[in-house]
Amino acid sequence: MKRVFMLLSCGVLFYTTGCKEEKKEVEEQIKLVATSPLQKDTTITKEYVAQIHSFQRIELRALEKGYLEKIFVDEGQHVSQGQTMFQIKPTIYQAELKKSQAEANYVGLEYQNTKKLADKNIVSGSELALAQAKYDKANADVSLAQTHLQFTTVKAPFSGIMDHFQGRLGSLVDEGDLLTTLSDNSKMWVYYNVPEAEYLAYKQHAKASDKATQVKLRMANNEEFDKTGVVQTIEADFNNETGNIAFRATFPNPDALLRNGETGSVLMTVPLKNALIIPQKATFEILEKKYVFVVGKDNVVHQREVGIASEMPDLYIITSGITANDRILLEGLRKVKDGDKISYDYKAPMTVISHLKAYSE
Repeated sequence: MKRVFMLLSCGVLFYTTGCKEEKKEVEEQIKLVATSPLQKDTTITKEYVAQIHSFQRIELRALEKGYLEKIFVDEGQHVSQGQTMFQIKPTIYQAELKKSQAEANYVGLEYQNTKKLADKNIVSGSELALAQAKYDKANADVSLAQTHLQFTTVKAPFSGIMDHFQGRLGSLVDEGDLLTTLSDNSKMWVYYNVPEAEYLAYKQHAKASDKATQVKLRMANNEEFDKTGVVQTIEADFNNETGNIAFRATFPNPDALLRNGETGSVLMTVPLKNALIIPQKATFEILEKKYVFVVGKDNVVHQREVGIASEMPDLYIITSGITANDRILLEGLRKVKDGDKISYDYKAPMTVISHLKAYSE
């Protein structure tokens, strides 16, 4: 019996030793690659929701009351500065002008007669002054009537694109009634809101480089507008509710592709100091959160959640979760699980990133 027990003990010992050696052999066979985050100053492209507005946009309103007699333009048409757009029936104002001109002629004759008499000292100087005042008033009435008549013709104050009509041919319009709107789209104002921290980074970057004020525009069809905009205005105050401040960039629009009221996204370059950069392939996702495997000093890997500041082709900018001194698993993420002990080769972060497609381009 004692002999049997000794044989069993030897068998168990042999089996246990064999399992340990087999596990050790497996560990040695799986040799992975690790690296560290690259820490350096860099720039990222931030995207901001934007509203696009015409450089000039005004409401054209009737300056006089009357029937809309003629419309010389069409909706959506480009008009030139000074071009006639609407004509309000001028008959009444033409009659008022003739009346005021006749009165001015009559008062003018009275003034001439009074002046001749005053020159011969037949009438006093005060009578001459009174006649002069009447004559000046009559001429002023003529100018006023001419102005009213001119206001019956509505002309384009600048070159631009017509909006839809608010009044139709033959309709009665009152003074101040809206006729249409006119937009100058030769250049566009694009408004977007920037958080306080990114505003401060922008201002510091703008001092060092003129290019910091240049921005791009992604249109609603997800294509990039082919002209570069320039940040020209920043509002005076931050919005206390959102913590944002409004920027305004101006974009040239020679082909009139952009129109008032469009939406898009402004792409602005923002500098980052001592940013942590890692390859995207060093991360994995669980429930929409990003993780990396951090390799400890004992060569045991532990998964750790990381915060993403920005995404670039093949790269992530990391805000939290790891430091520049950590070693992270670069390849073989699917071959290990949390708590595994591994064997790995270390590659310097600059060597790893320099071989990525985005960096090499």
